[in-house]
Amino acid sequence: MLTVLTLLGCGAQASAPQRGVAGVTVRERTCAPGSYRRLRSVAATPAAVVLRPTAAATTPGGRATARFGVRNVNGVPTVLGVLGASLRRNCSAAWYRVQLPVKPNGATGWVRARDVELGTVRARIVVDLSDRRVTLFRRGRPVFVTRAAIGSPATPTPIGAFYVNQRLIPSDASGPFGPGAIGISAFSEVLTGWAQGGPIAIHGTNRPDLIGRAVSNGCVRVENRALRRLWRDALAGTPVVVRA
Repeated sequence: MLTVLTLLGCGAQASAPQRGVAGVTVRERTCAPGSYRRLRSVAATPAAVVLRPTAAATTPGGRATARFGVRNVNGVPTVLGVLGASLRRNCSAAWYRVQLPVKPNGATGWVRARDVELGTVRARIVVDLSDRRVTLFRRGRPVFVTRAAIGSPATPTPIGAFYVNQRLIPSDASGPFGPGAIGISAFSEVLTGWAQGGPIAIHGTNRPDLIGRAVSNGCVRVENRALRRLWRDALAGTPVVVRA
């Protein structure tokens, strides 16, 4: 289940020269073709919703390393975390550099701007494994903190910079995932034989007594009421940092 994203402009758009105040000509903005612009900030992050089947390349126009449809294997819209853009002469985006929900963890690539639509998210999540805490930030400020269960020593939670790539609602809210699972673009480094490669999520639980312990298969478990709070702001595209 994907919450609709607010549209985000991708940079200065070209326009014909116009007559300004007192007859002064206002020239259109130009950029060096292929120049790179970082699009993220602490308070806002763009996300790319795939509009048509697309391929992620090693460089703009380079070799394709992964392909994505409009919907992923779970039937939800495909969303990619945006890092920056390769610009045209008129300063619009030709390609976006994106985070990819594939192995190896931390994979990135380039997708054509015409194949995606940008939205913006105002939240980010930090998972601190040593403190076993999840902190939700909104517009750069912490707004919610909760305890969590993390991966066991044998099946640790992977560390790195990820993003929310899907939000799933289990059929049984009283089951092991609680009322929802916030999937992130990370995979277990050890459970390679699991379905879909062992994807990682922040989810609820039917064992709240285990919160605060290192007992999971790599996912981050929180109490169900905490999951509901995170769900409100953790839209698809939300950055997630997991640190030791």
